[in-house]
Amino acid sequence: MRRVLQRSAIILGILVTASALFIMGFVELNEQGKYALSKEEMAKASDIYFNTCAGCHGTTRKGATGPSLLPDRIATIPDSQLFQTIMYGKPGGMPDWGRQGVLSKDEINLMIKFLHNEPPAPPEMSMEQMYDTWKVYVEPQDRPKKPEHNRNWKNFMGVILRDVGKVAIIDGDTKELVSIVNTGFAVHILRSSATGRYFYSIGRDGKVTMIDLWMKKPDKVAEIKVAYDARSVESSKYKGPEGDFLDKYVVVGGYWPPHLVILDGQTLEPLKIISTSSYTYDDNEFMRETRVASIVASHFEPSWIVNLKEAGIVWIVNYKNLDKGRVDITALDAEKFLHDGGWDLTKRYFLVAANAMNRIVAVDAKEKVVSAIIPTGNRPHPGRGATLKHPQYGNLWLTGHLGDNTIACITTPTDGNGTKPWQVVKKIHLPGKGGGNLFIKTHPKSPHIWADRPLNPDPKLQRSVFVIDKNSLEVIKTIEIPKEFPGRAVHLEYNKAGDEVWVSVWGTKHQSTAILIYDDKTLTLKKTITGDWVRTPTGHFNVYNTVHDIY
Repeated sequence: MRRVLQRSAIILGILVTASALFIMGFVELNEQGKYALSKEEMAKASDIYFNTCAGCHGTTRKGATGPSLLPDRIATIPDSQLFQTIMYGKPGGMPDWGRQGVLSKDEINLMIKFLHNEPPAPPEMSMEQMYDTWKVYVEPQDRPKKPEHNRNWKNFMGVILRDVGKVAIIDGDTKELVSIVNTGFAVHILRSSATGRYFYSIGRDGKVTMIDLWMKKPDKVAEIKVAYDARSVESSKYKGPEGDFLDKYVVVGGYWPPHLVILDGQTLEPLKIISTSSYTYDDNEFMRETRVASIVASHFEPSWIVNLKEAGIVWIVNYKNLDKGRVDITALDAEKFLHDGGWDLTKRYFLVAANAMNRIVAVDAKEKVVSAIIPTGNRPHPGRGATLKHPQYGNLWLTGHLGDNTIACITTPTDGNGTKPWQVVKKIHLPGKGGGNLFIKTHPKSPHIWADRPLNPDPKLQRSVFVIDKNSLEVIKTIEIPKEFPGRAVHLEYNKAGDEVWVSVWGTKHQSTAILIYDDKTLTLKKTITGDWVRTPTGHFNVYNTVHDIY
């Protein structure tokens, strides 16, 4: 969502400060007078672009999940068509920014002018700049030695309050609000430390926040800004013959600058920066903007699986010898443009969406090879995906799609009877036209799979969640969220026991909405969490499920 001219100078510097001279010159030289922008207009448009467009179209507007928005392509599209697209969205996953009330008509027209101009050049970031933002609020030795409360912290839910820059910690047993923590702007995800004690948040502004759940009132104990734009964070989760690395390191992937940053897992002190700018796997084109799309922690060795979006390359980053100044990287050719994904049931194979190519890439974390590249549907977007053991097909991993109404069921290696792996054995069709699915989720103790549709242009489908039977692999119920809560239904998360599903009502920051909790057995609304603090709730993450990669 947007946040116009209310960002810190360092964030605004991504798209304005570093290019001030360019902007001033371009305004004077722009031959198409109707698209000329003042310095103030360029600043406002740049901020809107960063908040609403950069994630899919790239910081430099060269395209990825969404198409290129460079001036030569924009010049081929009528302005009226651009207006309609920004206002009402498209079935392939383009949000309806105007109809949602995120952008006014004047702001849409400003964005059309902005797209006819060359994109400003974003600045770099140094280790020194990272150190300048690094803060440790509570030193490790001063933190609790055991939980300072009697709550079941392993069933805590961390709920992202996206546009107000906060994370809410909710007791999953009592449904009580435990704490609200100030974090970075537009937190994208939360990841649990290997022990579950800490939540690490990563914001769209590149700020990492470390939240201690053992404190009487959970709060941040450290923070640092390692990028101007980021999406992924993960901890070190390996403990085995090669050493004990539980909670020792944290890794963050930058969208801009495109780099990998390894931090101390207890203090967030920056330890190493690795550029991810790379040559594409297929035609060896150099991509300065090779963004880190997603990261997961391997269960087989001290390493992370890192997905380089634009290059179509998967890195396996071994951190065993980091204390000796060495990081070993295995690079695997995969497919474009790598986005998000999750583990299969065995936790050996990582499946990630190459959503621009309509495929899923399966990576064997043990043998360090790409096991398969599987065509699925139009722009797969699995989140972490959903895993289950099916009586006929064996182990399955499921993904939904931004561009169509299907959920693809992919077989993964199974011990014993099962269908040959890496086959799409079933496509589940969600009701209605178009895509817009962002997340699907299940739980080993649940008979169901749940799916959302927040990016579908149909307002009714945006406000619906879909329940699928695990055995028949068919939709058995469509649930529309209560009319009194404005916004879209987004993100699904089970509690630790697997008997309830949490759904966020994603609205604007100017109006409170709700977190809805459904009984997974009766498929009825069980509890509604409301309050003035419930503003732009999006992702919610159960501690136990996040630690153990249960989805």
